[in-house]
Amino acid sequence: MRVYVSRRYHLSASHRLHAESLSADANREAYGKCNNPYGHGHNYVVEVTFSGDVDPQTGMVADLAQLDQFARQHVLARFDHANLNTLDEFSGVVPTTENFAVVLHGIFAAFAHPGLEKVHVEETENNSFDYAGAGDWPGGGTL
Repeated sequence: MRVYVSRRYHLSASHRLHAESLSADANREAYGKCNNPYGHGHNYVVEVTFSGDVDPQTGMVADLAQLDQFARQHVLARFDHANLNTLDEFSGVVPTTENFAVVLHGIFAAFAHPGLEKVHVEETENNSFDYAGAGDWPGGGTL
């Protein structure tokens, strides 16, 4: 019996969307107000989904207390109130929310539960992004 469990986390971070490979005009055209040299911030909602069989002893798919501890240590401590442009994960990569979802997926993949299904990141009430794994990370290597 496969069951899906999702958990949500909230964090605030800033970024500037700017590609070094593009001219100033091309960056303004591609990213609009998000290319502001001073950056801008978002109150992100990160939702991670795991799946698996219900443990007959605990009745749970995953231990949410352990997941919360993992998220606090590896996600919130790293990204909450950070400027994404300054972090190693985005060296040479535009810190779009699409790329942020890929980075977060790579982090949650290390959680001690094998059934990571996807990471969902809400940037605004109108914009959200999902990453379910598989594929090369443009920053180098694979996640």
